[in-house]
Amino acid sequence: MTADDEEPAGIKRDVPTAIHVQISEHIRTRIAAGEWPAHYRLKSEPELAQEFGVSRGTVRRALATLIAEGLLRQVRGRGTFVTSTTIEPAIAQKLSTLSEDFASQGVVTDTRVLEATTLSPPRPVAALLDLAPGGRVLKLVRLRSTESGPVALLFNYVRTDFTPGIEEVDFERSSLFGVLEGSYGLKIDAARRTFSAEPAAAEVASALEIPEGAPVQYLQQVTYLADDRPVEYSDVWIHSGRLHLTSLLRRR
Repeated sequence: MTADDEEPAGIKRDVPTAIHVQISEHIRTRIAAGEWPAHYRLKSEPELAQEFGVSRGTVRRALATLIAEGLLRQVRGRGTFVTSTTIEPAIAQKLSTLSEDFASQGVVTDTRVLEATTLSPPRPVAALLDLAPGGRVLKLVRLRSTESGPVALLFNYVRTDFTPGIEEVDFERSSLFGVLEGSYGLKIDAARRTFSAEPAAAEVASALEIPEGAPVQYLQQVTYLADDRPVEYSDVWIHSGRLHLTSLLRRR
C-alpha cells in the first residue's frame, strides 16, 4: 500500500472492528494522551467525517459513544467539547476582564508585566487554540495588585497570527481585551471559563505573597471570536482573601 492509499487517521476497513468503534478509540486515545485537553473543541461533524473518510452518521455514532462515557459533551450552538473532570456550574456569566471589573467599581489597580514573549505554546494550549504545528503565541504574564496587595497572577496565551506585533504593546497601561478589540478590530464574542480551588505552587505563592500550599482560586479560560475561532487562553490565580468572585443571576 502506498502513502496515498493509506486509510485516513488510522482507520482500517479490513478488520472486524466497526469503523465507528475505531473512531471512538482514536478520539479516546488523543484525550488520554493529553493531545485534546479538557475544554478542547472538536471539529464539526462534517469536518470529522471528511478527516476520517466516513459518513456523518458514522461520526455521530462514534461521538455518541464518547458522550455516553462522559468524555465528551455537546453544547448547543457551540460544538462538541472534551469534558472536564470537575463539575462546572454556569456561574460568573458576564464576559469581562478583571481590569474592566475593577474600573467599573472605581478600584485603583497596578499591573506589572512579568513576561511578554512570543513562543511555541505547550501542546495542550496549542490544541485549545486550534493552532497548527509551528504556530506561535504571545505569552503574557502579569501581576495585578490593589492597595491591599497582589490579587491576581495572570498567564495569557494569545494567537499572534491574529495579532501581529502584539508583543510590542505596553500591557502595564493597556488591557488585553481592549487591545484585541481596539487595535486589531477583533470581535470577542464568548468564552468558556472554569473555576476551581488549588493549593498555591511556589511561583504563585511568591507572586501573591501567600504561603506555599495556601488555597487560591484558579480560573481557566478559552476566549472565542464571533466567528467561533479561539483567540486566547488564560490561567489566572486569585488571592481568595483579597478578591471574591460574585455572580448576579436571574431566573428566566
